[in-house]
Amino acid sequence: MSSSTRPDRPPGERDGGGPASRDEEAPPPPAPRQRLITWRKLVTVPAVVVLVLLAAYLWISGIRLDSIARNSLSGGNVPLRLWQHVQLTAISTFWVLIIAIPLGVALTRPGLSRAATPVTALANAGQAAPAIGLLALLVIWLGIGPSTAITGMVIYAVLPVLANTVAGLRAIDPELVEASRGIGMSATGTLTKVELPLGVPLILAGVRTALVLNVGTATLATFGGGGGLGDLISSGIQTQRMPVLVIGSVLTVALALMVDWLASLVELILTPRGLEEG
Repeated sequence: MSSSTRPDRPPGERDGGGPASRDEEAPPPPAPRQRLITWRKLVTVPAVVVLVLLAAYLWISGIRLDSIARNSLSGGNVPLRLWQHVQLTAISTFWVLIIAIPLGVALTRPGLSRAATPVTALANAGQAAPAIGLLALLVIWLGIGPSTAITGMVIYAVLPVLANTVAGLRAIDPELVEASRGIGMSATGTLTKVELPLGVPLILAGVRTALVLNVGTATLATFGGGGGLGDLISSGIQTQRMPVLVIGSVLTVALALMVDWLASLVELILTPRGLEEG
């Protein structure tokens, strides 16, 4: 007796009677890649910095310093210049974030999007100018002091954060923004809960670049009366005392490495997991 219904096929059997090939099996979804903070990321850069500082210390301890070099490196002068350098970097980066991120957000809004190109070009011109020339002009305008040095550092470091903020927000899929609007989110809610979290990787990359730029630019603050490790470097050049010059340069490099390392860790921590890359 025939039946219009066919018997159930065993799992894995095709209509032709043979077993299903591996090519026809649905592949499992790929696991999301994640950039994890491994022990190598935590240890490598600090270890290198410690070795460099130890080598510099042993070298300085093993040579005979004359009175000029000794006066430049004693009396707490080195820790003072290092602390001034850290302050210059931190304060200038704070103002860069306060200026560049809100401005970058504003330039991606419909009313101001046309101004993004000229504003970015203006910021690019500020960074293209030689830092020492920019600082000299600011000294003529604002006078000598730490505030003049910080102003120059802010102008010089605005571009990476501004450009990356604009690029990060523009790279977001418009359908995601429309979907958030479709479920009733306000413009502010869409910005804070959708756009900024998705733009975090590029924005943080710009902040990291600005931090390293500020560490280097802060060495020029000495010419504007801002202090910092640039005082040691300038003193070593003017007095032709190599130990003073080496200590100032080594501490600047070590500080730049540590700042970049800390910024890379913050970048990994704050990047949403779904956006991390292996």
